Amino acid sequence: MITISDAGVNKAKLEESEKKAAEFSKKFDEEFTARQEAQAALEKREEKIKELEAEIKRLQSQIEPWKIAENSFWVKAEESKFESPELFARLAVTFGSQMKPKKPVEKPEDQKKTDQTKTKNKQLRVLDFKTSQNISIFLGSLRMPYKEIRKVILEINEEKLTETFVQSIMKNLPEQEVINAIVAFRDEYDDLPESEQFIIVMNSVKMLKARLKAILFKLSFEEHVNNIKPGIRSITLACEEVRKSESFSKLLELVLFLGNYMNTGSRNEQSLGFNIMFLCKIIDTKSVDQKTTLLHFLAEVCEDNYRDILKFTDELQNLDSASKDLIPIGSFSLTKSYIFAKEAREQYNRLVCGHNNMIKLYENLGEYFTFDTKSISMEEFFSDLNKFRILFLEALKENNKRRELEEKMKRAKLAREKAEQEKLERQKKKQQLLGMNKEGDGTGVMDNLLEALQSGAAFRGRRRRVPR
Repeated sequence: MITISDAGVNKAKLEESEKKAAEFSKKFDEEFTARQEAQAALEKREEKIKELEAEIKRLQSQIEPWKIAENSFWVKAEESKFESPELFARLAVTFGSQMKPKKPVEKPEDQKKTDQTKTKNKQLRVLDFKTSQNISIFLGSLRMPYKEIRKVILEINEEKLTETFVQSIMKNLPEQEVINAIVAFRDEYDDLPESEQFIIVMNSVKMLKARLKAILFKLSFEEHVNNIKPGIRSITLACEEVRKSESFSKLLELVLFLGNYMNTGSRNEQSLGFNIMFLCKIIDTKSVDQKTTLLHFLAEVCEDNYRDILKFTDELQNLDSASKDLIPIGSFSLTKSYIFAKEAREQYNRLVCGHNNMIKLYENLGEYFTFDTKSISMEEFFSDLNKFRILFLEALKENNKRRELEEKMKRAKLAREKAEQEKLERQKKKQQLLGMNKEGDGTGVMDNLLEALQSGAAFRGRRRRVPR
């Protein structure tokens, strides 16, 4: 039986539990509210950071007036000729000013390789086992006595010398300090392993490494020349195409005009020009409904109103090769050429002349479009420009596909509406044919039937019988 005192204790415990539960509930509500406020503040701060980053990106694409030279393209650019209320309306409806900053990709640090313990062969005097083994494998593949190899090198016998042959010797030769240490054991030549014997024989060739480099250069000279010539030619032609293309100039004017309109009210409005490397980034500017981009909008405007601009994709036909064929001529040297020095120098001088002309054209291009040729390499410039050309062509194709799909849906809708209308008309005619006049004398049926026969409505919707 529960006493009065037990009931009082239980009531007290119940009240205490309810009190604690109320305190916990209040504390939970306070913490939950505080977290919500902190989360809202954090989201607001992140939005502000994104806006600032987007603003910084827009600022980077703008060219400061003091950097524009007198003969620059931007001085004579007339972007105002594209002004039209229709274009303003389309821009206002389609686009916002938000730009999504790209997240930097963090590259993992290169892992340091641990030094491996070297096992020392008892027969080896200086070389480690791995180096000795590599040399032995190389010698086994040649199947040629050491002195014969030495003779081939001294005589520069091109019948037996190949690029692979010379590169393998250079790769397997140790540092000069190691070679000197091995040579110190030349009196014990017969007791040395074949790898160290080979080193001693090769060391008897004066200026061995320099000679091998000269031979390798001679063997690969023609290949280097043939590799460099197309690059110089492609870049030279690409520089001239970009500078002289009227359709590309109009495209830049149109992009400048669109950018100035979209930046109205910001610190970037009425810019005199923009960094030409910004072209590829216009695809990142999304429309308000996130269904299209500024690049697709630009392509559509060109198709609808400025079809002559579309020619730039054909006029800049050397961009692709210019972005791939570039080979630095600075890695090319004639200091170690001997027999063919005169002929090689003539070819080299022609290459240098063409290379210098290419550099001058690129620097003039940088001055004309106002970008720093020292910070933007030829490869980067032409690669970006070629990428924009490809993106523009893809945008044109995607716009055409979208229009075809819209037309198809439109035709299907019209067909459905027409079929529905014809169905309603047939039902109406049927009701008229079956209808009776108010007096019930049947004259209404006959009148309606004669009218249907005269108009041809009685034969609509009937299938023709196929003759057997």
